[in-house]
Amino acid sequence: MNKLPASKIIDLSQPLTTWCGDRLTGVRLVYESWGEPRNNGENTLLLFTGLSPSAHAASSAADPEPGWWEAMIGPGRPIDTRRFHVICFNSLGSCFGSTGPASENPVTGHRWRLDFPELRVEDIAGAAAQALDDLGFSRIHGVIGPSLGGMTALAFLLRYPGRARHLLSISSAPRALPFAIAVRSLQREMIRNDPAWQGGEYPVDAPPVTGMRQARKLGMISYRSPEEWAERFGREQLAEPDPGFGPRFQIESYLEAQADRFVGGFDPNCYIYLSRAMDLFDVDDHAGSGADPFAALSYLDSAAVVGVDSDILFPQHQQKELAQRLEGSGISTAYFDLPSIQGHDAFLVDGERFGPVIAEYLQTL
Repeated sequence: MNKLPASKIIDLSQPLTTWCGDRLTGVRLVYESWGEPRNNGENTLLLFTGLSPSAHAASSAADPEPGWWEAMIGPGRPIDTRRFHVICFNSLGSCFGSTGPASENPVTGHRWRLDFPELRVEDIAGAAAQALDDLGFSRIHGVIGPSLGGMTALAFLLRYPGRARHLLSISSAPRALPFAIAVRSLQREMIRNDPAWQGGEYPVDAPPVTGMRQARKLGMISYRSPEEWAERFGREQLAEPDPGFGPRFQIESYLEAQADRFVGGFDPNCYIYLSRAMDLFDVDDHAGSGADPFAALSYLDSAAVVGVDSDILFPQHQQKELAQRLEGSGISTAYFDLPSIQGHDAFLVDGERFGPVIAEYLQTL
């Protein structure tokens, strides 16, 4: 597994019982943090990641390399670490040091691979909650989550009432819609149909590269928008196009480059597990006796929901639904509908629009 220099490691003091009833022992999570905590978490914000990022959300003295949300976290930035203490765990099931299909099964001494229990978003939240306990944070200020992280934030708040006072959900949703499920299903199929996958038993140094490349390309098609690509690439062709049926257009070259960057940096089995977890999550699974699960979140002091109009994975009407259901439960909810053409990935790349609204909300806390 990959491990970042600035990462800290916590081995959970207690076994983790998964949403499906499996028992995981020896669970390890990798995390990074920024800022200084006050009063055992009074100013602590817990950041949940999307599917593929590590815990390295921002640079630090220990690791000056820019993080995946570099523009958002730091002194004077929208998530201002002069005021807030931010902690980000690498998700349970991921491959950057935390326990998952790519880590060692303590019982067998071999990689978990497909013997890893079925992973749910609720398990990612549960592992983070136990890690917070072990770190001494029984109650925190708020939770932040983009994409899969927004789902995990909801699961955390539903499973552990009163642990946090505020929610910031970004480009996320209460559940995956059929289009998103279909895209991720095809991505998993691409990986599983690569002969190199070998039923999940591929050698560490010989992963299913072709399947991962195809999955990444399809992912990028769903992460961005047609409007952005029309503006960026148009129908521009390569100076030296492939003489056969390979890339001829700039957009094809872009997808090739994105696939090259991704392959080798993420474990295929971890990708499959986390992808399926996103499909399986539905906030209404937390409804007891037919009650609205959002009523169980009425303890929150406030919430904010942010999305963009060009997101096809978690479309804007899902952001509106989430905001309306939070507001309907008596939670003071801010809703930001941003006009970005950069699709689902806008929260990663369109800091000009996301930064001010995130800062605006956090300044009210």
